Amino acid sequence: MSKINTNISSLIARSNLSKTNSDLGVRLQRLSTGLRINKGSDDPAGLIISNRLGSEISGLQQAIKNSERASSVIATAEGSLAEVSDLLISIKGLLVEASNTGALSDEERQANQLQIDSAIESITRISNSASFGGLKLLNGSLDYILSGLKSSAISKATINSANFGSQPNLQVQVQTIASAQVGQLFIRGDYTTGALGPGVFQSSVSLEIAGPRGVQTMTVLSGRSLSEFVQSVNAFRETTGVSASLINSNPNSGMVLTSVGYGSTEFVSVKRIGEPATGGFFKAYAMANGAEKPTNIDISAMITAGTMFEANRDNGRDVFAVVNGVLGYGRGTSISLPNAAQLNADLLLNSDFATRKGSTTSFYLTGGGALYQLGGEINSSQQVYLSLPSTAASRLGGTLIDGNLEFLSSIRSGGSNDLNSRNFINASSIVATAIDEIAVVRGRLGALEKNTLETNTKSVQTAIENLSASQSVIRDADFATETAALSRAQILSNAGTSVLQLANQQSQNVLSLLRA
Repeated sequence: MSKINTNISSLIARSNLSKTNSDLGVRLQRLSTGLRINKGSDDPAGLIISNRLGSEISGLQQAIKNSERASSVIATAEGSLAEVSDLLISIKGLLVEASNTGALSDEERQANQLQIDSAIESITRISNSASFGGLKLLNGSLDYILSGLKSSAISKATINSANFGSQPNLQVQVQTIASAQVGQLFIRGDYTTGALGPGVFQSSVSLEIAGPRGVQTMTVLSGRSLSEFVQSVNAFRETTGVSASLINSNPNSGMVLTSVGYGSTEFVSVKRIGEPATGGFFKAYAMANGAEKPTNIDISAMITAGTMFEANRDNGRDVFAVVNGVLGYGRGTSISLPNAAQLNADLLLNSDFATRKGSTTSFYLTGGGALYQLGGEINSSQQVYLSLPSTAASRLGGTLIDGNLEFLSSIRSGGSNDLNSRNFINASSIVATAIDEIAVVRGRLGALEKNTLETNTKSVQTAIENLSASQSVIRDADFATETAALSRAQILSNAGTSVLQLANQQSQNVLSLLRA
């Protein structure tokens, strides 16, 4: 049939040419942009996945930058801490020199004190001046803020890291489940037989008294009172680490030898030297199974009851406590939570608190600390928490001395432990604690940089590579495929144009019928 109102062939040719030109435009766009997906209609599902992958890649790229910046902060802080450590070591040497009083004049000792004062001032200056981009590092602004800490329960709290989560503060609850104990040996004084009577040595005896600091031997003559023996033992307290006292303040009740400190490393030992014919009366006793010492002690009754047994050595015991439901490991009266996910802390418990099983206390962390974002997503599992405590002299070297917490500032001129006070042992203990504190902080920073930041950078870089490869597969154009499709589209476009031209010419054939 010959019709001119509707040219079906032309319509078909034009429709196919339009499809070809549309496909040709897609190929040209992909080749010009290098992307397979340029708009949502190209691949809706692929576009969603690709954008999500791009978001992850962007976050991880920033995470690498965060890790690198954190490493720079740590390097800056560690450099300042190294200077503080050197100053503390020099103070230690000056203290040792000053304690040599038999060979050092007062003027020389005063010169040492001036050097110590200068070093302590430098330590505080470093604490106040160490900064990174305006961020103070060692003045305590990056330490945790504590509230409600009772000195009657916790003498010193060091919070290494804490995860607040979404909470504005974090409560820390402490309960002792095993009390700290000293090493103790008891010696009877309730002798009722014999001519000498109670409260005195029944015969001469040579004894070796040993503790964690050393050993001392002494010979006790027959008839010597336990009160005199207590004084003799205490005279060597600094040498042996063992002190003595009368039971119930009465020599007739006996005496007790006690290690100066608490914990499993502390002990007291009393041994007879040789086996003389006389002196066999002398025996020492320890509490059975580490039982806690009662208020009133009756050695005879306790031996009969089986709560005290004969021994020549007794060790102390470390405190154990539960902190926020996690078992903390003790050393003496100190508790450490090194591996807890929410809280990493070191707590120095008050001796009265630590020596009572079931003691409880609590305090709050209300803020502070340093947070490092090391992952691509903002959540606690991809963050590291850390504290940088103040290294000022008034906050460094906290040591319990006679029940009071003394700091490095007490070694300055006019302080309770300066060289003029002649409290060289106390001063040395404070400096040793300060050196340990700085070393521990440097070690924690080094461990964070080596084991966390460096490994985090490597793992994140690997993740970026894999995510980028996955995104490329979804979104990037395959040039080999696209150039082949372009050639096909160009050929079809040219052919379609020619076919459309022929289809339009078919209507001209109708005119031949009119001429007939």
